[in-house]
This record gives sequence, structure tokens and C-alpha cells, in this order.
Amino acid sequence: MKRLAVTSTLLIAATLIAAPQRLRAQASDIPSAAPASAAPGQSDTDRGRQLIDQMIAALGGEMWLNRATIQLDGRTSSFFHGEPNPSITEYHEQRRLALNGQPEADRIGFLTERGMIEPGKKIDVVQIWTAGNGTEITFKGQIALPKEQVEDYYRRRAHSIEEVVHNWLKAPGVMVVSEGTVMVVRRLADRVTVLTADNDAVTLELDATTHLPLRRTFRWRNPQFKDYDEESETYDDYHTIQGLPTPLTITRYHNGEMSNQRFLTRVVYNLPLAPSLFDPAVLLKKK
Repeated sequence: MKRLAVTSTLLIAATLIAAPQRLRAQASDIPSAAPASAAPGQSDTDRGRQLIDQMIAALGGEMWLNRATIQLDGRTSSFFHGEPNPSITEYHEQRRLALNGQPEADRIGFLTERGMIEPGKKIDVVQIWTAGNGTEITFKGQIALPKEQVEDYYRRRAHSIEEVVHNWLKAPGVMVVSEGTVMVVRRLADRVTVLTADNDAVTLELDATTHLPLRRTFRWRNPQFKDYDEESETYDDYHTIQGLPTPLTITRYHNGEMSNQRFLTRVVYNLPLAPSLFDPAVLLKKK
């Protein structure tokens, strides 16, 4: 039987419970191109590099590569053995990307109802992910998040599309190989695998028409059971926001079973974020 990764109830991987009617866009907003086949005499490696270049161009090219910050609003929940957790968590995320020497950092605030007397929602709990650590912050103090949750978060970050493009492709000995076409959620996709010199790999499946990512997959050796676990993430419902095609539905799978899903209701790029937002020593103010 496949095992599910142990996750915190506040872990930001989410499930789509209801689809809010926001950020709607026309299909014409998404860049497209005719499916490109390998040229005569083109090697699988050359074709793989071509596919990666097409993906970067489809995502926004230099604009995508030079994003500095992302702010997200969304709903999140989890699945267990394919069944959704009935609890829904709304959150506000502020993410600083690694750019021009600044380290990547993430701040996730979880929204709760204020109460009957004072309507609206408030943030009483925040998670800060920075410098390889995960910390939960409240107005009372800070605590370190569980080791398994921290390892899961940074493992996924180390195998993200951003990490592959910005760092893996520049590493010595890396291989990029085209693996032909497959079907992903009833869409024809080009499959390309990026393999490092130490045999770590990420497989990307790109829409054969738009070249946008449909799925990202990687495997890792479980230290407890000494076998491999597979993590994958699918991207759907793309909308162009500030010139950048952005998936609003992101679904995660663990060993082939849906584990969580995220549905975004608002995305804003490149707004300045104060460094203090990512300082675990700065506690929340009591309201």
C-alpha cells in the first residue's frame, strides 16, 4: 500500500472545494504555438533543451525569470486516501524569490473569522520559511515547525520549476532529455527530464500547444522505508496576470494519490515586501 507523507494541518498544499468567480480570462490571453516536432537529426538532448526554452518563453521569458515577489490569496485543504479533508483554510502568502543575491523566503498567514461581534477575518497564525527553517509565529511567540514538514517543504522547493531553470540547468554534468509525448489530463504533452550529475531528476510535462507546464514530477528515497516516493504537481486553469501566464489550480500527488490542492483567487507580482516580514523574531501584534 502506498504511504502518504505526514503533513501538518496548516501545511499549505490545498484542495479545490469551491471555484470562486475571480480572475477570469479568455483562452486567447494564453500564449500558444503549434506543436513542434524534433528536427531531422536533432538529438534527444537538443530537443530537451529546446522544450525548456519554449517553456520559459511561454511562461513570460525575461519577465518570468526576473520576478522578485509574488503575493497570493487562496483556499487550501488536504486529501487522505483520495478523500478531501472537509476543513478549508484561507490564506495570504507573501513570497520573495531568489533574485540578485537575495535569499528566497516565504510567509503564509492563515485567515480565521473574527467572530459574531466584529465581522471579517484576521490572521492569528503565520508560517515563515527562510534559511532552511520553518517557524510558526503568533502574538504569543514562535515555535519551530515539525522536522518532517520542514523537510517536505524544502524538498519540494529544491525540485521546483524555478529551481530547475535558475540553478539545475547551469550545474556541471546536467542532462536534459526529451522523452517523447504523453497524455496529461487529456492533453497532449511533451515530456522532458532534467537529470543532475548526482542522479537527482525532475520530469516536466509541457502542453504540446502552449508549452506551459502541466505537471512536474520527482522521486526521492524515503530514509525510513529505504524505497522511493514519488511527488508530482499538476498545473491547471492558466490565466494571464500582469503579462505572466499563471495556474490558479495546483494539485499535489504523493505516490499517485491526490494529497492536496490549492485554488488561487488573487495573484500579484513584484510588489515590494519589507525584510521584516520574513524575520521569525517579529511576532504578530495582538488585535
